[in-house]
Amino acid sequence: MARYTGSVWKKSRRLGISLTGTGKELDKRPYAPGQHGANQRRKLSEYGLQLQEKQKLRFMYGVTERQFRNLFDRAGNMKGIHGENFMILLESRLDNLVYRLGLARTRRQSRQLVNHGHITVDGARVDIPSYQVSPGQTIGVREKSQNLDILKEAIEVNSFVPEYVTFDADKLEGSLTRLPERTELPAEINEALIVEFYSR
Repeated sequence: MARYTGSVWKKSRRLGISLTGTGKELDKRPYAPGQHGANQRRKLSEYGLQLQEKQKLRFMYGVTERQFRNLFDRAGNMKGIHGENFMILLESRLDNLVYRLGLARTRRQSRQLVNHGHITVDGARVDIPSYQVSPGQTIGVREKSQNLDILKEAIEVNSFVPEYVTFDADKLEGSLTRLPERTELPAEINEALIVEFYSR
């Protein structure tokens, strides 16, 4: 199944979570889309809750079903808690870290920056959004791309950089100093439900 390219706002309202991270989608209409969205009182089954949680996380990071499942299986082979390892792997993707550093306003925008070859890792150009960044690696912007308007705008509006990354706005580069802890990852996700979903 291909990556979702439809309306993110509609999907956010359906899942009841801001997929862009701005929260604007749910400000005016914090209910499901459609003619009867505001009056829906559906009670989800246990399977429905698990599926919804999986879809929340998948659409939040913008990955395909196959990538999502492969990462989940990989997390199961690591030491520690399966669900937490899975979220840490998602968080250490290159496109997500470009977003976390404030070089892009959304994860979609950060994926485009990576795809178009504007981003470097340890000085070498990397155009694979799913590239797994290791602690200590440096993420930067190619010299030719440093005057892009979208980069300047994103840095201007960015007011928060997580503790597990460092960023130098003058050099337009940052690094993953350590793997994130669960408390630093999206609190609105219950990863235990995702583990249950795939363990069925």
